[in-house]
Amino acid sequence: MPTPNPDALAFLLTRRSRPHKTLTGPAPDRDALLPLLTAAARTPDHGKLEPWRFIVLEQAALHRLAALTRKRGADLQLDPDQIDKIAGMFETAPLSVAVVASPKASEKIPEIEQTLSAGAVCLALLNAALAAGWGANWLTGWTAFDRPFLTEGLDLNEPEYVAGFIHMGTETSTPPDRPRPDITAITTWTRT
Repeated sequence: MPTPNPDALAFLLTRRSRPHKTLTGPAPDRDALLPLLTAAARTPDHGKLEPWRFIVLEQAALHRLAALTRKRGADLQLDPDQIDKIAGMFETAPLSVAVVASPKASEKIPEIEQTLSAGAVCLALLNAALAAGWGANWLTGWTAFDRPFLTEGLDLNEPEYVAGFIHMGTETSTPPDRPRPDITAITTWTRT
């Protein structure tokens, strides 16, 4: 018979990301962040390749990335609203952790499994932050895949990219819940 953890299940059934615009300081300091990163690193990782890593972005780094976002967006001739949305994400975040997908060459472990593991790290870090009482949100945007931005802003090399920016801070308001999927509509039971 399994040993249930009703508190953990209750958390997962009610968890809710906090919109990044509602986050303010304080954010987790190094001592508060290390257990969250440790929890995220317990994500399933076929082959123990660790095809992901973390870059902790504090205020000065976030402001530098906001400026780079504006420069790259102008270079790409993106719509000003697209540029402002992503630059604003960096400008207002109290703290962000870039979860870097860092696929490793492997004859045994396909890259898609490594990509899925990086996504799982994002969710694990988001949930760890929420469980610790912080407001948190997982975002990407065009900068997560723009090679010049990744190279200049985060010193990433091919084939690395950002699986997610996990923004953390103190929530200023609790958002209303959003509609959730109808489980019966998306679940198939197969017996044979």
